[in-house]
Amino acid sequence: MARYVSFRDFDWILLGFVLAICGLGVMEIHSATEHTKFAGAHLRQVYWIIAGVGMMFLVSLINYQALLDQIHWFYIAAVGSLVAVLVFGTVAMGAKRWIRIGGTHFQPSEWVKLILILAMAKYFAEMRQRELSWADFFKAGALVGVPMLLVMKQPDLGTALTYVPIAVMGIFLGGLQWKQALAVGLLALVAVGAVLFVPRVHVLKGFQKQRLTSFINPEADPQGSGYQVEQSMIAVGSGGLWGGKGSQTHGNFLPVSHTDFIFAAFAEEHGFLGALGVLLLYFIVLMRLTQNAHTAPDRAGTFLVMGVVAVLSFHILVNIGMVVGFMPVTGIPLPLMSYGGSSVLFMFLALGMVMNVRMRRFVN
Repeated sequence: MARYVSFRDFDWILLGFVLAICGLGVMEIHSATEHTKFAGAHLRQVYWIIAGVGMMFLVSLINYQALLDQIHWFYIAAVGSLVAVLVFGTVAMGAKRWIRIGGTHFQPSEWVKLILILAMAKYFAEMRQRELSWADFFKAGALVGVPMLLVMKQPDLGTALTYVPIAVMGIFLGGLQWKQALAVGLLALVAVGAVLFVPRVHVLKGFQKQRLTSFINPEADPQGSGYQVEQSMIAVGSGGLWGGKGSQTHGNFLPVSHTDFIFAAFAEEHGFLGALGVLLLYFIVLMRLTQNAHTAPDRAGTFLVMGVVAVLSFHILVNIGMVVGFMPVTGIPLPLMSYGGSSVLFMFLALGMVMNVRMRRFVN
């Protein structure tokens, strides 16, 4: 028997854990920026969180099937916005990633993630065969590849890489064959080798190659390309078990401590136990999202929620790996904790889509 959606089916437990992570992020942003030119950033972060929660509730009320039916228009708009960034975007720190709207800067590459999650869900939900054909494999790759190349042109390698797990999750759930997985793995190795070791290949900018070099050997240039990683590992290590005064963070030795390296700042001030607590919160959120994927009312809903899981997992693994020296510095923020309006809004919009799927579990 059909019935209307109700906020009684809303995942309030998931929202509670998400807001707990946001709260820890606001607290650390305040601590890291209190005596810097970024003082007050924690208040702006609170405003973004409030706006994100409001948008999450609104998105949860729009039937995701209606959004999937119009995904071709959303995809065209997404590609158009990325082209607009290259033409009209604002240049900052050598990159053109934002469009100025009124008194704020909007980063289209963040909301494109949500469009790609919807596009992958729509594409693979309509497939009925158990195994993925090569034609479908390349079509899915092209859907993600076009926005990815446009974002790399900005240049923003970090955000471009966050599109990869969306494609990987969709292809995997869509019925990936071992031959296709092997082919992609070999192609990836060849591409990485060409980028790093062939002088005539100029896919990466000079500073991006320096980041990869410093990842392999950060001690080679501790005052240059390896500085961020070195200071981050010192901050994490100095936190000990219970945390300390945060000399690396408050002494301004740790760069961008309220954005990309917020986990290092948090670990320094709250120690191993505090960092472990944050990781536990993220683990619970991911498990809760996966549970919602299992109870989705249809194939499209499952693909949609698992797309969110893929992006969130990738962000967490790469950011924390970067902080402790296991990953190269890519500029990927820590979801829900790092300062930044575009990242916060994307995350809550994605959670709104998850709630959307969950609230329609019993609607026929």
